[in-house]
Amino acid sequence: MREANYRDITEGLDPQTVAERVRDGMFANDRASQGLGMEITGIGPGYAKITMPVREDMLNGFSICHGGFITTLADSAFAFACNSYNEQTVASGISVDFMAPGRPGDLLTAEAREVFVAGRTGVYDITVTNQKGELIAVMRGKSYRLKGRAVVDL
Repeated sequence: MREANYRDITEGLDPQTVAERVRDGMFANDRASQGLGMEITGIGPGYAKITMPVREDMLNGFSICHGGFITTLADSAFAFACNSYNEQTVASGISVDFMAPGRPGDLLTAEAREVFVAGRTGVYDITVTNQKGELIAVMRGKSYRLKGRAVVDL
């Protein structure tokens, strides 16, 4: 269970409603995720699922998806998961391991799950898979909660 300030800033709203409203408010301003064609297909307390198509302009010199785009997808899922409580939270560190390449035309899916939260810090695990369910990358994100809300008006 989150600290008292979580309950205070989400008065009377169930956690799923809070996560959905934060998703809507954050995504409306997230030009980076929008510009890369990302879609949020799942959201819940401490959880987010986002898809991104691998476009031709995302390919590196080997004609596979540049790792920076895969990392950005994972980071966006991480951001929506750790802000799902409407507590303004940022990344304090990430570690990414690539297992397989993303290919032109792939639909990549990043799923972020909260592993641990204590005080102002948290740990999240993110997996990136393709449309066949093949593992493309794994990321571990460390979060730091700032003061204030992720979305001012729920």
